[in-house]
Amino acid sequence: MTTATGNAGWTTAAILVGRLIFALVFIMAVSFKLMDIGGTATYIAGAGFPFPTLLAWLAALLELALVACFLTGAYFSEAALVAAAYVLFLAFAFHGPSHWAGNQAEFGFFIDHFTFAAGLLFAAAHGPGGVLAIKKEWLLRR
Repeated sequence: MTTATGNAGWTTAAILVGRLIFALVFIMAVSFKLMDIGGTATYIAGAGFPFPTLLAWLAALLELALVACFLTGAYFSEAALVAAAYVLFLAFAFHGPSHWAGNQAEFGFFIDHFTFAAGLLFAAAHGPGGVLAIKKEWLLRR
């Protein structure tokens, strides 16, 4: 086994495991939203956003779409970019500097969102890998 072949195996495995972890994180997020959409709407309203129930449902739909993309690999890079932007928005909207004075843990939550976004950007750059991934070309075929 050459080094290139060995690295390809590890790379393929790492990308697949990463995709599954991203999917699991968003499965948990959407599950919590759907189990208590009213609580999610209250949290959104508390941050000062209008139409909190609508936004809660839209967030749940976005997260479901992200899960589908991460599990199937279809539109993976695009989904990872959208997810990174979404995660950064959440960092500033719900854990930004205005929240730090009241609760220092919020700063940690804020930073955690950046590390998650960094992983998503890295994933977007490397794509879904070659295992258990639906290729865009297959979806666009007529």
